[in-house]
Amino acid sequence: MNKTYHHILYQDSRNLKSLKDNSVDLIITSPPYPMIKMWDSLFTELNPEINENQIENSSEIAFENMHKELDKVWKECSRVLKDNRFICLNIGDSTRTVNNNFNLFSNHSRIIQFFQKENFTVLPMILWHKQTNSPNKFMGSGMLPGGAYVTLEHEYILIFRKNSKREFKSLKEKELRRESSFFWEERNNWFSDIWKDLKGVKQKIENNNKVRSRSAAFPFELAYRLINMYSVKNDTILDPFLGTGTTSIAAISSERNSIGVEYDNEFFSTIYESLINSKNVLNDFLNTRLLKHLQFVKNRLAQNKNLKYFNSFHNFEVMTNQETDLKIRFLKNIEYKDNIFTTEYFDENLQTDKEIMEKLNISSI
Repeated sequence: MNKTYHHILYQDSRNLKSLKDNSVDLIITSPPYPMIKMWDSLFTELNPEINENQIENSSEIAFENMHKELDKVWKECSRVLKDNRFICLNIGDSTRTVNNNFNLFSNHSRIIQFFQKENFTVLPMILWHKQTNSPNKFMGSGMLPGGAYVTLEHEYILIFRKNSKREFKSLKEKELRRESSFFWEERNNWFSDIWKDLKGVKQKIENNNKVRSRSAAFPFELAYRLINMYSVKNDTILDPFLGTGTTSIAAISSERNSIGVEYDNEFFSTIYESLINSKNVLNDFLNTRLLKHLQFVKNRLAQNKNLKYFNSFHNFEVMTNQETDLKIRFLKNIEYKDNIFTTEYFDENLQTDKEIMEKLNISSI
């Protein structure tokens, strides 16, 4: 029986002393965005120098001081990340009117500068076109020229690698890599530098009768894609700003281990409910992933285009030899004890080719 383990730590990510050096395989996170008003109170709590007066009268200094607090987290991330592994950061730039002057604060470029100084390899970024951002929400003087500002409709997924390319040397490593492969048609979509098909997720978190509304946090599938793109099964995924637990849930569905760090322990009940009740939703998602591939197969055959390779675990055809050992296992059970969620998976393929074909009205593959 395959198992994965998901640790939840309620602590400050600027000091990850409970994590050993070189112990994490992939980091995926979305930090608080500097110069976004909803995060002012957090940054002022982290550094009292960042107060309302500084933000309004010395905004560039406040912007830099906010990033210096994030730098401490990135330093810890660099320490715990193994060589040849990746960090994927979802960040948006900020716009703010300071002293009656509308400004852009480029969060993504400031973070890139930090990782360049840390000698990380900066890889091509992904522009996430967020469907929650509407282009008709313009700012400025309406239909008159000379005073309006374009709407920010995208965020960035920054991708950094620590040192050189990862190598898979042992037989076990190579087997896990092949089992962790993704479909050819997924590759063509995932490795585009513009993602338009993922919606942001609006969240409201109740916290001691105070409601903190966080608009358009990254969705489950964003984390799921990145985990499958940049790690293999049994790897350990870290999110130093766990929030509601999205990265850990994506790790569960991908047969990876995870560590989630959350500064605010008031998120405990939200994270617990999200993870402990995720089995059925995740199994539906995994089943849909298989159905999408079978639909792809059906469309290819309808065009008289054959697929040359066969995946025996799932009993269907695939485009390339690299997909023949791909295995998507369904979740059997999720248990919780002492801030650790343990997930068990079925070893066999539960969905037969006949059942899938019937859903797609396919007579033969």
